[in-house]
Amino acid sequence: MTRHLITSALPYINGIKHLGNLIGSQLPADLFARYQRERGHEVLFLCATDEHGTPAELAAAKAGKPVDEYCAELHEVQARIAEGFRLSFDHFGRSSSPQNHKLTQHFAGRLFDMGLIEEVAEKQVYSNADKRYLPDRYIEGTCPNCGYDKARGDQCENCTKQLDPTDLIDPRSAISGSTDLEVRETKHLYLRQSKLRDTLDQWIDSKTGWPVLTTSIAKKWLHDGNGLQDRGITRDLDWGIPVKRGEADWPGMEGKVFYVWFDAPIEYIACAGEWAEAQGTDWERWWRTDKGADDVTYTQFMGKDNVPFHTLSFPATILGSEEPWKMVDHLKSFNYLNYDGGQFSTSQGRGIFMDQALEILPADYWRWWLLANCPETSDSEFTWEQFQQGVNKDLADVLGNFVSRVTKFCRSKFSEEVPAAGSYGPAEEALIADLQARLKRYEDLMDAREVRKSAAELRAIWVAGNEYLQSVAPWTTFKTDPDAAAAQIRLALNLINFYATLSAPFIPDAAASMRAAMHMTGDAIWPSDVQKALSELEPGHVFSVPEVLFAKITDEDREGWETRFAGGRAA
Repeated sequence: MTRHLITSALPYINGIKHLGNLIGSQLPADLFARYQRERGHEVLFLCATDEHGTPAELAAAKAGKPVDEYCAELHEVQARIAEGFRLSFDHFGRSSSPQNHKLTQHFAGRLFDMGLIEEVAEKQVYSNADKRYLPDRYIEGTCPNCGYDKARGDQCENCTKQLDPTDLIDPRSAISGSTDLEVRETKHLYLRQSKLRDTLDQWIDSKTGWPVLTTSIAKKWLHDGNGLQDRGITRDLDWGIPVKRGEADWPGMEGKVFYVWFDAPIEYIACAGEWAEAQGTDWERWWRTDKGADDVTYTQFMGKDNVPFHTLSFPATILGSEEPWKMVDHLKSFNYLNYDGGQFSTSQGRGIFMDQALEILPADYWRWWLLANCPETSDSEFTWEQFQQGVNKDLADVLGNFVSRVTKFCRSKFSEEVPAAGSYGPAEEALIADLQARLKRYEDLMDAREVRKSAAELRAIWVAGNEYLQSVAPWTTFKTDPDAAAAQIRLALNLINFYATLSAPFIPDAAASMRAAMHMTGDAIWPSDVQKALSELEPGHVFSVPEVLFAKITDEDREGWETRFAGGRAA
């Protein structure tokens, strides 16, 4: 048994996430966690809502609620939707937790002691109307690069160019709309990342098997232009973790909070503390190499926009502390899932959002299609036509139809018990040998976190059962040799149970329904020995004919959804 620490990028608190967010981090992380649990390994799968920063304050103000109340409500909403998608977090925490406050302040104090934090005087926009400084997203204006008139003070969403608030043309307050702004001098803390460039470079070079996407982004930030820059880690905001040097006050930093991108990754560690407190167990064995975490394999899942912070800024915090914290072993990054020719966008309400998806169809339909088409090597595109074809062909025609045909035929010819007559012959032996080889490929791909290829191999395993059924044709065999047909159906019934176990990481609800139909109780045992697995349902074992596993998506359904989701966030 091995130990797997798995974290998914933290979903931001300012609203319900879209399907692009889901497939970019949480869903593939859940796939890997479920698979490793099924293999019998010890897993700690953590995620949390990312609750600090200007967007949280702005969203709360728009909702007319205090920011702490707003974040508490949205955390519950996101947790409920995550449960709806069967995301199997061991703990779904909050970056505003007391544990994260304490740990973030600890790291800041430690980094200061190591000479890696300095105070920097800088110019910042101040709004006379709002009587406050306006950090990054509190300022809107025209992008100097592309002319987009709704660019934010940290980045232009139109051309993606990173900006400083003072770069904007005709800037205005995002709070009041006021243009009565002036530039004032203020002090902030900077993490001296540039001093760790060589250390980070060597650390990244030591990693093998990382996606090219991950390492190329990291190297670009390390070496392009002037190389890795120092980064401000404090902001003039009301909502956030107060700036402290460990447990001590930080003179000159009164009224300031840590920047969300400093405290959010630290929540991965703090989240384990939240989990441990709730469970009455120990978290340090997962995160401290001096407390047993040296035998943990740690995998992070995220979209490509989060890669710089997870390959550079967060590692700079960990390495710079010179404390024995567990570092990530494998950083799995994803490209973007686009929608109808453009990007999914939370801020613009563009695409399909997680709550709406669950209103339309059960979670397994979405889980399967998204994982089978996830944007691993390049951006991928969601279209309703491709979604309809994928669900109907893979889930309804291949898997669902197999389960229905086998169980209904057995009931009509042999009763709802596994038939005892007949024995396996060359066709069955050939299938078992083929499945043994395919199972090994499936395991290797899942272990390597190759999501699309794993889905393709799983589908091929389903197809192999269908091809076997078509080849031996028990409905024809029964007319002349009922005993041979009984053996064929006995194998096919065992295939249903075999498929359920292999498919559970992708489609957990359907897998549970298949096992329930086969009257299998207790935890599924990973079928490493295919021949043994295909004898698990012994003659006389009772089963039930299940309801339709997957209803087909009709053209009328598809056309209605295309219309409903053609604009912004649908009602």
